[in-house]
Amino acid sequence: MEWNIADLVENMVDTEPTREALVAGPARRTFAELDARANRAAHHLASAGVKAGDHVGIYGYNSVEWIESMLGVFKLRAVPININYRYVEDELRYLFDNADLVAVVAGREFLPRIGAVRSDSPKLKHVVAIEDGSDADLDAAGAVAYEEALEAASPERDFAPRSADDLYILYTGGTTGMPKGVMWRHQDVIFTLGGGIDHTTREPAKAPGDLAAKSQAGPPMTMLPVPPLMHGQCQWATLGSFFQGNRVVPWCERRFDGDSLWRLVEREKVQTISITGDAMARPMYDALAANRDQYDLSSLIALASSAAIFSPALKGAFKELFPNLIIVDSVGASETGFSGTSMYQAGDEKRENPGIVSVAPGRDTLVLDEETREPLPAGSEKVGKLARGGNVPLGYYKDPKKTAETFWEVDGKRYAVPGDFARVEADGSIRLLGRGSVCINSGGEKIFPEEVEAALKSHPDVLDALVVGVPDERWGQRVTAVVQARAGAKIELDAINEQARKFVAGYKVPRELFLVDEIVRSPSGKPDYPWAQKLARERSA
Repeated sequence: MEWNIADLVENMVDTEPTREALVAGPARRTFAELDARANRAAHHLASAGVKAGDHVGIYGYNSVEWIESMLGVFKLRAVPININYRYVEDELRYLFDNADLVAVVAGREFLPRIGAVRSDSPKLKHVVAIEDGSDADLDAAGAVAYEEALEAASPERDFAPRSADDLYILYTGGTTGMPKGVMWRHQDVIFTLGGGIDHTTREPAKAPGDLAAKSQAGPPMTMLPVPPLMHGQCQWATLGSFFQGNRVVPWCERRFDGDSLWRLVEREKVQTISITGDAMARPMYDALAANRDQYDLSSLIALASSAAIFSPALKGAFKELFPNLIIVDSVGASETGFSGTSMYQAGDEKRENPGIVSVAPGRDTLVLDEETREPLPAGSEKVGKLARGGNVPLGYYKDPKKTAETFWEVDGKRYAVPGDFARVEADGSIRLLGRGSVCINSGGEKIFPEEVEAALKSHPDVLDALVVGVPDERWGQRVTAVVQARAGAKIELDAINEQARKFVAGYKVPRELFLVDEIVRSPSGKPDYPWAQKLARERSA
């Protein structure tokens, strides 16, 4: 057995074949059932010409078929490529070409879009359609039906040996620009995102079988990852759980709804929920606050967030409803994997600078001086770039220029430095300040939007907010807030600034306020800063 994603899942299948592994909508799979169907998916793709090293897109909403297809591709030593289901035709043309897709497994409703770009994607030879209740024509994309394809394929596990060097690619759009494919060796991504390094002890596992051994230490946990599987957080919440024999209950509804989520937690006795910040946490809290007595949530132990701000004010509100709930922020990126954690303590929302997350750094995480590329010492007031060494990606697929910019070599060691500013506190913790690509420069002062956004969201009438810089003749840029108010609330700039000044310096508070019906975010909850900046510039002008 290798440090290989397919090997680790198969090892768990052999360890606990009858244990329930997955509940995805109405579908339930034991580890053995999941393995057999993934084998069928792999054999079908192989019969269509997919071979080791080929790239296969997966294009659809969360479903059991999404997970079966991903595992099937890994079994062939091929590479699954995540496709954003919101992409329109021009974006699909770019991704199909950039990722060199030879096959796509897609929800049936997306077949017309695939058909429209297929003539521009000469490498794409095969399309498999997942039934989703739509009536899109299979012939529109030259597709075969998923269930028919699996029915005709072998369920046997008879694949060639695999390697720890097999490739995992995650396409990430970040906050700006076209998506980029981050390339990882399986061993490296397992050690950063798949539990290969224990986040509590920071000690690495000695052998691949050590992960499955954890399944014998106690009863399995039930995990509910809410983000879409096209997002790395959900993929690794799922794969990491499989490696250790835990049960996964991914969110499979088309729209996010707090009441439905709590009913799912009650029905499946979920113990841990993973989300991406306030975009998911706010409707969860609102539903719970209105109907707390309607649900039996006695199974719930932990609420974990990553990839987007989980504001301290909202964490405090959850803590009031669940005094014993463990609330955790995990910090990381597609280029770094896990970088550190922060556990919420009651009262944190009242401290200075509540929007800046301070984390206990993970193994190999540090802050590098942007000019000298030297590690910053504890207690330094200097701001640097968050970096992670050790197990890091190979780079960006087909983009050597961006690879050189993001992956630094310092004294013979490679570091992933995706662009997050940070500083090292006196106690050795790392305080995250924000992504440099959206940093605002006003009168020579750097202002990090995430910090201001969290301060604004401490106001009871603010449901969601994004902060951007717009051109200013005097200051270069002025801070501008795009805000979604809570239902029925009337928000004025002076009122939210009075609240924000409790947590951030006066030069950081917004000079302009624009109200919107809804803040635009990605399906995973990440903010759409280009949208907010375009809106702010147009309204400001």
